[in-house]
Amino acid sequence: MALGEWRRTGRIELEAVEMLVRDSMHHAGASALSRLLSMSGDHAPETSCACGQAARYHDTRSKQLLSVVGPVSIERAYYVCPHCHRGQSPLDRTLDVEGTEYSPGVRRMIAAVGSECSFQHGRDQMHLLAGLDVTAKAVERHAEAIGGDIAQREQHKIDGTLQLEFPQILGSAVNTLYIEFDGTQVPAVRAELQGRSGRIEGQLPRTREMKLGCVFTQTTTDSKGRPIRDPSSTTYTGAIETAELFGRRIYTEAWERGWSNAKKKVVLGDGAAWIWNIADQHFVGAIQIVDIWHARQHLWDTAGKLFPSDDLERKRWAKKLIKKLNAGKVEAAVTQLLGFKTRKTELRDMLRTEAEYFERNRQRMRYPKFRKLGLFFGSGVIEAGCKTVVGARLKQSGMFWTVRGANAIVALRCACLSHKFEDYWASRSLAA
Repeated sequence: MALGEWRRTGRIELEAVEMLVRDSMHHAGASALSRLLSMSGDHAPETSCACGQAARYHDTRSKQLLSVVGPVSIERAYYVCPHCHRGQSPLDRTLDVEGTEYSPGVRRMIAAVGSECSFQHGRDQMHLLAGLDVTAKAVERHAEAIGGDIAQREQHKIDGTLQLEFPQILGSAVNTLYIEFDGTQVPAVRAELQGRSGRIEGQLPRTREMKLGCVFTQTTTDSKGRPIRDPSSTTYTGAIETAELFGRRIYTEAWERGWSNAKKKVVLGDGAAWIWNIADQHFVGAIQIVDIWHARQHLWDTAGKLFPSDDLERKRWAKKLIKKLNAGKVEAAVTQLLGFKTRKTELRDMLRTEAEYFERNRQRMRYPKFRKLGLFFGSGVIEAGCKTVVGARLKQSGMFWTVRGANAIVALRCACLSHKFEDYWASRSLAA
C-alpha cells in the first residue's frame, strides 16, 4: 500500500514503511523461533523431580511466550511426578522461562526500562521502541523481581564478608580510594510508616530513609593540584535499612573495589553521627573528611538565626568564620561560637550545639592539609548520586513505595549505573 502510494504520488511516509517492515520481520522471526524452540517428537520417558523421585512423561503441551520478536508458541514435553503430583517441563528450565510468559530477552528489556522510568512509562517505551505490548504491572513485577535477585546476591556477598569469605578484588591497586555515603528520603506507602515518628515534630511520617553509598578512585590531580576522579570508577550500593546493616553493605562494596590494596583511603560525608560510627567501625585507618560545603552551611544557618533581620551583619559574621574554617582554624571558630553574647536561652543552646559539632569534627575539617594531599573534601559525588540513583527514579510525582519494592529498584539502578548489570545478567544466564 505504501509503495503503491509512492508510485502514484511520488511521496512516501518512511516511518510507516519502517514500522511495516519491522512488524513483518518480527512476525517472520516469531514463526521461525517457534519452530526452532519446539521440541521434536522424541522425548525421554522420565525426568528427575525436585522431590527426589522420577517424574513421568504425561503429554506434549504448548506454551505461549512473548519474545523480542513478538509472541511465540512452543511445544514441549510435560512430565508429572506420581509421588508429589508436581508437573514440569524440562525445556522451560533450559530456556529460562519457567514460571513466566516472557523470554529472557524481554525481561532484560523490562529491567532496563523499569530501572529508568515509571512502570507505565516503561510500558510505553517497550511498545514504542521494541513493538512489544506488555502491561505496566508486568514491568513492575519483573523489574522488581530482577532487582530483588540482584539485592539477594549482594546480601549473599555481604554475609560472606562477615564470615571472612571476602569477595574477589577487581582490578589492580589504586592510588586513592574514596568512600562516601549519605541518606535521602523516599516516599513510602502508609503500611511502611506504622509506628514511626515524623521528621518534623507533630507531623505524621511520609518517608523512609534510603541510605546510599558510593566508591570511586582517584589517580592524579590537575595542573593546580586539584583532584581528578578516575573516569567510570564510581559504583553505588544502597537500601532502606539500619545504619548497622548498611555499614556491612558499604564495607563489602569497598572491599570488592580494592580497599585492602589502596594506597590512600578516604571516607567523606556530612556531619551525621551514623556516618562516622560506620567509618570508625569498618574503615579504620582511613582519612575522615567532613564535606566542606556541609560545614559552611552550618555557619550560614547559624548566622541566619543570630541575625535574622540584618543581612549585612549575617554575611559579615558568616564569612569571617568560614574564612577560619577554610584555613583549618576550627578551634578559633569554636571559640567565636562560644564567645557570642546573647541573652536568649535558645540561641545560647544553639551556639553550644554548633560549637560541639565543630569541636567533634575538628580533625575532619583540616582542609588545608587535605588540599595539600590533593584530596577531595567535598561530598558532591554522593549528593549527586542521591539525586541520580534515588531521586530521579523513586521520587517522581505520585510515587509511594514499599521497602521491598524500593530496595529492589535501587539495587537494579545501582547495578546499571555501576556498569555491573551485564555481568549480573551473564552470570544469571550461566546459572540458569
